[in-house]
Amino acid sequence: MATQYGIRGTTAKGIAASVERGVAEGALGPGVALPPVRRLADELGVSPGTVATAYKELRRRGIVVTRGRGGTVVAPAPAVASRRPPKVPDGLRDLAGGHPDPRLLPALAPLTQLSPGARSHRASPRLERLEDAVRDWLRPDGVPVEHVTFAHGALDLIGRLLAVELRPGDAVAMEDPGYHHLLDLVAALGLRIVPVAVDDEGVRPEALRGALRAGARAVVCSPRAQNPYGGRFSAARRDALVEVLRSEPDVLVVENDHASAVAGAPLRTLTSAGLGRWVHVRTVSKFLGTDLRWAAAACDPVTLARHDGRLLLTSGWVSHLLQATVLGLLNDTATRALVTRAEDTYAARRGALLRELGERGIAAHGVSGMNLWVPVRDESAVVNGLRSYGWWIAAGARFRLSSEPGVRISVAELEPADAARLASDFASVLGESEATYGG
Repeated sequence: MATQYGIRGTTAKGIAASVERGVAEGALGPGVALPPVRRLADELGVSPGTVATAYKELRRRGIVVTRGRGGTVVAPAPAVASRRPPKVPDGLRDLAGGHPDPRLLPALAPLTQLSPGARSHRASPRLERLEDAVRDWLRPDGVPVEHVTFAHGALDLIGRLLAVELRPGDAVAMEDPGYHHLLDLVAALGLRIVPVAVDDEGVRPEALRGALRAGARAVVCSPRAQNPYGGRFSAARRDALVEVLRSEPDVLVVENDHASAVAGAPLRTLTSAGLGRWVHVRTVSKFLGTDLRWAAAACDPVTLARHDGRLLLTSGWVSHLLQATVLGLLNDTATRALVTRAEDTYAARRGALLRELGERGIAAHGVSGMNLWVPVRDESAVVNGLRSYGWWIAAGARFRLSSEPGVRISVAELEPADAARLASDFASVLGESEATYGG
C-alpha cells in the first residue's frame, strides 16, 4: 500500500533524510511501501538515478528493504525505530518483560567519593582490580582470561565488534527464535541474518553448519539461558558445535552469557576449544541491577585490539564510577548470597510453571534462565485470551525469523503458587482457540 507521507528533497541525501525522518516520527511504519523510483522522481522533479541512490543508501543503513516486485518498503525493524514491546495494559500481571525480580537485586548505594578532577582515563580505561575480579569470575568456567575488556553492556560490545569486523551485506548466523534487540541491531547495521534453529541444548549443529555454508562471517549464540527458548549447551552439544566451527577459523564467534550467575545451568563454553576468533560476553544487569550498563568480555588478541581501538575513538572508556560500583558488588558477601538465592528462586519458579503446564499436556521449553517458550498455533489468540484472564505475555513474532509460532512467558516474578492458575488459564485459552479455529 502506497504511503501518504510526503517525501521531500532534491538530492539523494535530502530524499534519504526525509524518509528517515518519516520512519523516526512514525509516519512511515514497518512494511509501508515507498513510491516507485520513477514516480517519486517525477513528483520531486529529480532524475530517477537520484531517487535510486537515496533508496540504495536507505537499504545500506537498514531502514528499508527491497522485495522484488513488491517494491521498496520500510524494514520490519528499521535502524531508526527498533521494535518496542507493546505497553502493558492496566491491571494485568506482566509476564512479558523479561526483567529480574527487583526483590532479588542488591541495593545500589551511590559511591561516597567521586573520581577526583576532570581527567582522561584513556591511558588506563579499566580498573585493574576489576580486571582481576573478572578473571576470577570467568576462569573457573573454563573461559580463557588472558585478554579482557569492558563495554557499556552486551549490545554495545556486540554492535561495536560487528561494525568493525563486517561490512553491510555480510551474513551473521543468529539464533531463531532469538533475542529481538540483537536481531534488530544486526539488521540496523545493514548485515544479513541467517537463521539458526535452536532447541533445549541451544544452537543445532546442522543448522549452524548450514549458516556457515551460506557465508556467515560471524555467529552470535547463547551458551545458557537462551532468550526466549531457555536452552543451554550440554557437553555433547558444545563439542558438536566446536567441531563445526573448527572448519571456519576466520568466523567470529560471539558467546553472549547474559544471565550467567542466575542462569540456573553450568557454562559449557565454546571459547575453551582453541577457536581462532572468539569473544565471551557477560553482563550484570540480570542479577546486580538493570541500570548497571556494563559488560565484561574475554576474547582473542585480535578481537581485543579491534574492539578497544573503536571504543577509544567513541566513548573512550567505561565510567570508572560504574566500574567501581560493579567491583564493590561483585566483592560484597551479602550480594553474593543474594545472587545465589536469586538463581535458586528463578529455577524454582521456572520449574513450577513447566511442571504445571506439562500436567495439562502443554509442551514448553525452558531448562535455564528466566523465560519459558511455549509453541502455539496462533500467538494473537493466546496473548489476547490470557489477557482476558489477567495475564500479559509476549507474542513470539518479534523473536522469530523462520521458526514456528510461540509465546514467551517470563517467570522472574511468578511465584510457584501462581503457576497452577496460569497453567490452568493457559489450557482454557488453548481449548477456546481450538473450539474457534478447529482442533
